[in-house]
Amino acid sequence: MILTTTLAGVVGTGLGGLIGALLEKDSNRTVSLLLSFAGGVMLSVVCFDLIVEAIETNVGIFTVIGAIALGVIVIYLLNHLIDQKTNPEVPHIDENHPKTADDLNELIHSDHLEQHYARKDNKFSLFVAGVVMASAIALHNVPEGMTIGASYASNNAVMGSAALILAILIGLHNIPEGMAVSVPLISGGMSKWKAVLVTACSGIPTIIGALLGFWLGDIGALGLALSLGFASGAMLYVVFGEILPQAILMYHSKLPAFSAIIGILVGLLIIYV
Repeated sequence: MILTTTLAGVVGTGLGGLIGALLEKDSNRTVSLLLSFAGGVMLSVVCFDLIVEAIETNVGIFTVIGAIALGVIVIYLLNHLIDQKTNPEVPHIDENHPKTADDLNELIHSDHLEQHYARKDNKFSLFVAGVVMASAIALHNVPEGMTIGASYASNNAVMGSAALILAILIGLHNIPEGMAVSVPLISGGMSKWKAVLVTACSGIPTIIGALLGFWLGDIGALGLALSLGFASGAMLYVVFGEILPQAILMYHSKLPAFSAIIGILVGLLIIYV
């Protein structure tokens, strides 16, 4: 399980970081389309796999809905707390700014870290800003890991086809997310290889999520439904509340919508073919 999750999380995110390092800095159109595609893939995973599996545990539809709602609320509140901490320190985020990220550095809060570097703050302030950025990234990756762990638990700790397909889909999803981490770091002055390394390390919370998902899923049908439902809700919020709005704001066009639809169809093909 840990090896599979590492490949999906660390390697997938690191590969995205490498691709981001090789692209030109002005790559908003490319990253927008890839992010929306990744959002579509993740919607397929959630709607046609995870929620279906949670329902099949037979714990009751209201329990599954409650777990999904809890996932949405928890991730939203944690994101809101991070935004409250960071946004007042970033000059261009004012009352006229969109209520969601409109650039990559805002998605991972590297703009907040850059402000501390620009002010030449002490090491503790830089450390806190780095922790905040890492927490923002972890909010995306922990739920992904939970789904892999829960899938292993539902298959008696053996890697079945469902867990393998899920890991492949999450790995695909993590490639553009890795780009979303590395591109702003490089734009902020970090060396390309260091940015790729940091990006790969940002996938480590996926492993933590997998262990948590396996532990919950191993409790029984209720634990499995709660794990799958919570992770599904968390990822639904990330897709609809962050990834898709940001993709559209980065590239004002209908193409991100088509890219998301293609992602959904690709996810369906991988799940059911």
